Amino acid sequence: MPPKAVRQRRRPIQERSRATREHILDTAGRLFGERGIADTSTNRIAMEAEVSIGTVYRYFDDKSVMVDELLERLLSRVEERFTRWLSGLPQQSNPQSPANRARVVTELLEVFTDELVASAKLVRALVGGVQFYNSGLPEFEPRLRLLVKLLLIQIIGPGDDHKYDVMAFVLVNTGFAAVLRASALEVDSRERQEVVAMTGYMIAAWIEAEIAADRLPAPQ
Repeated sequence: MPPKAVRQRRRPIQERSRATREHILDTAGRLFGERGIADTSTNRIAMEAEVSIGTVYRYFDDKSVMVDELLERLLSRVEERFTRWLSGLPQQSNPQSPANRARVVTELLEVFTDELVASAKLVRALVGGVQFYNSGLPEFEPRLRLLVKLLLIQIIGPGDDHKYDVMAFVLVNTGFAAVLRASALEVDSRERQEVVAMTGYMIAAWIEAEIAADRLPAPQ
C-alpha cells in the first residue's frame, strides 16, 4: 500500500497562530470524545472553538487531518511515558530476575493503560473512527516495537535478534489488545487492575517458557 499523502497545511510559526491551531485541535478532540468523529462536523468544531469555519480550514484541510494529529498526539504521549519508564527500569530493580519479570511486564502494561484511561473518550472515538478516515491505531505497533524489544533484552539478556523481533511484535499486539479493552469507559478500576495483572502474569509466563526452551541442550 502506498504511503498516505500528507494533507495538513503548513504549521504556523507565530505563537498566536500556533495557539489558535492547538485550540481548534483541542476542541476537536473533546467533541470527538463526546459525540464521535462521524457525528462531529467542522462547523460544530468552529462554533465550539469560537472561530470562523474559514479559520478552521486555514489550519486543517479537513476533519481527517485532525483525526491523524490527535492520534499522533496520543501515540507520542505513550512513547514518551514508556521511554521515561524504561530508562529508569535498571535503577529500580533487576529486570532479569525471575521474581521481577511479571512485575516488570505488569508495570509496562500499566504505563499504557494509564495513558489510555486519561484519554478514554477520545481513544474510544479514535478506535471507532480511524479506519473510516484511512488512519489507524495499527500505527501504534511499529513505533513501539523497538522499545519493547529493548525491554525484552533487558528482561532476558542478549539473544537471537530475529526472535526478539517476533516476540516484540506479539507482546505489543497482545498486550495492547488487553490494555485497550481494560481502558474502556465501562471498565471500573478494580476490573482494570485484574485484567492488567493477569495479562502481565501470562506474558511473563510465556517469556519464562521461552527462556527455558533456549536453555535446553540442542538435539544430537
